[in-house]
Amino acid sequence: MFPDILPQLYFSGYFRFHIFGIRETDKMKIRYYTRYAALLILLHLSGMSLAAEPAQSKPADEDSKPRFMRLQRDRSDSPLSLETAIVRCAPAEGDDRKISVDLVAAVHVADAEYYRNLNREFGRYDAVLYELVAPEGAEKPPPGSPSGKHPISLLQNGMKELLELEYQLNGIDYTRKNMVHADMSPEELARSMKEKGESALTLLSRMLGYALSKQGQSTASDVQLLAALFDKDRALALKRLLAEQFTDGDAAFAAMEGLAGSTLISGRNRVAVEALKKEIEAGKKKIAIFYGAGHMPDLLRRLRDDLALAPVDTRWLVAWDLEPKEKAREASTDAK
Repeated sequence: MFPDILPQLYFSGYFRFHIFGIRETDKMKIRYYTRYAALLILLHLSGMSLAAEPAQSKPADEDSKPRFMRLQRDRSDSPLSLETAIVRCAPAEGDDRKISVDLVAAVHVADAEYYRNLNREFGRYDAVLYELVAPEGAEKPPPGSPSGKHPISLLQNGMKELLELEYQLNGIDYTRKNMVHADMSPEELARSMKEKGESALTLLSRMLGYALSKQGQSTASDVQLLAALFDKDRALALKRLLAEQFTDGDAAFAAMEGLAGSTLISGRNRVAVEALKKEIEAGKKKIAIFYGAGHMPDLLRRLRDDLALAPVDTRWLVAWDLEPKEKAREASTDAK
């Protein structure tokens, strides 16, 4: 959740420069604090997941709903990969509209290969609608852009370094001609949040309430977290620990949404669907919506209700490779 939410709270003005006690002029302190802050977030997320009560059986119709993120495991139940979905939506039979809309779910910190694969995928679309809270007409971020010195950018870099992953804005090529901004401006975001009576505190309190409702009596999280921190491959151990949290992502985002819907999810999704309608009116046939995985259940509902589009196919991309490097090398050698 946090990689998606923190940048939006920053753009809406809720974070300021001396958060976490960071001073721009002290580079050593910056690196220390950002890694420390990233670790605190990992502690929080892993605690939410690993202290949770055992999963309850799901209703029969739950398995029929499209998923946008999954954790693949081997026969011994060890994590193999965290994967995100590309869900194709199309008109029903008998509807002569020749359009398709792919919901391309994203995680914002992932393997570099994941973003290379997405860049290849995006070259096949007439238009790719992407999320980024930025002023209308703002210059597209070029791939590999240097990170800013704002604490949120530094925090994202801290998580990237801690987990040995790549950041989305560095990995995705937004300069392609078919990339279309489909999100709120900072002013629109702030105005919508004010109208809804939302703030950073209300959103965080919703997430905290959800976390508390899921807590059980297990102390396994402390043991596993300590083991991960002292593992010889700490980045892999922490990723495996954190990946467990994402399997409960839909419920966590639903809790953040509340009964009336939130600006960060449903409000921005409304803007994305309005942009989609404009692209369809302009004659585009093959379109993708590239948003964080937490946005996708609501976007899928909007495609169904507003445009009479339904899911017809799902493909999966590996976002985090969770296999040990030694094991991966052995498999590669055996294949040769």
